[in-house]
Amino acid sequence: MSESSEAVARSVAERFERLYGAAPDGVWAAPGRVNLIGEHTDYNDGFVMPFALPHTAVAAVARRDDGVLRLHSADVDDPVAELAVDALAPGSDRRWTAYPAGVVWALREAGHAVTGADVHLASTVPAGAGLSSSAALEVVVALALNDLFGLGLRGWQLARLCQRAENVYVGAPVGIMDQTASACCEEGHALFLDTRDLSQRQIPFDLAAEGMRLLVVDTRVEHSHSGGEYGKRRAGCEKGAALLGVDALRDVPYAELEAALARLGDEEEVRRLVRHVITEDERVERVVAFLQAGDARAIGPVLAEGHASLRDDFRVSCPELDLVVDTALGAGALGARMTGGGFGGSAVVLAEEADVPVITKAVEEAFAAAGFRAPRTFEAVPSAGARRLR
Repeated sequence: MSESSEAVARSVAERFERLYGAAPDGVWAAPGRVNLIGEHTDYNDGFVMPFALPHTAVAAVARRDDGVLRLHSADVDDPVAELAVDALAPGSDRRWTAYPAGVVWALREAGHAVTGADVHLASTVPAGAGLSSSAALEVVVALALNDLFGLGLRGWQLARLCQRAENVYVGAPVGIMDQTASACCEEGHALFLDTRDLSQRQIPFDLAAEGMRLLVVDTRVEHSHSGGEYGKRRAGCEKGAALLGVDALRDVPYAELEAALARLGDEEEVRRLVRHVITEDERVERVVAFLQAGDARAIGPVLAEGHASLRDDFRVSCPELDLVVDTALGAGALGARMTGGGFGGSAVVLAEEADVPVITKAVEEAFAAAGFRAPRTFEAVPSAGARRLR
């Protein structure tokens, strides 16, 4: 464990002991993620390519056997919440506690004898930035309970249960990507994930070695997956699959895209959604091919294509995201696109190392000129997935 990780683990453990009067049984971490390419494809059984960030949710946890779940977060100005595990039910909680409580509910519903816990959480994943802060909370709690109760579940299984917690308990219709990225990513790699069968390939992704950087620009426009617009897009994709007679849009080959669109007739909104998903799956496969061929610079135009599709066909961008992308490309970036579910959040910018200061300054000046809140920019470094710290 690095010195910084040890310091974080010690700090969270010490706060736990002050809160609950005893030391935790352990400390765990789970990261947020950036999605390099493959947006709104995960709930269409398609392909995605996220990687883990160094930003993490950290949990100090102790097992309980009396049916009590106690939750506290260093990031929320609330006292310790005390819940009865037998009383956990979908829709019963609209606070931040729904995410960790939902994990306990999902584990118990799946037949795992989780009898309670004391939990203290602290996170450095920016909330509302499209970087999967909620998935990090879910996965870190799931991993801790998996260890403490000896459940023997693997990373992808924990991800499935966390997705169910968010879908059913929280009420957000998210796909499987965020939780799988948090649970399964490896340092120095991007995760090529088939969301239908959950098969994974770790693709080496070391831009620094090639003189490049990937920036995350947080527009500070908060988004919410539980909002109605996200659900509308998902319902529209499901309608498109039904009209085309397939189980999911993943089943429409890219080579047959035009024929499929013609079959949708005057269903213009559905046509746009279908076109995005099918072309986005093809973009993921192109990015994988470029990276495996050692040609990371070639992914830049593919990222820009993806943004245009999300903006024009899926219509989940916003003025701030478009400004980041247009300004970065105009200032010499190799590629840029919004990342995450949209309606705010963050964009990623691929750039030569030498161009980073110029691009960063250009984006900041463009936001100031537009009267937007100043963005937050940081380098995205492919990092380790969920793990025990101590």
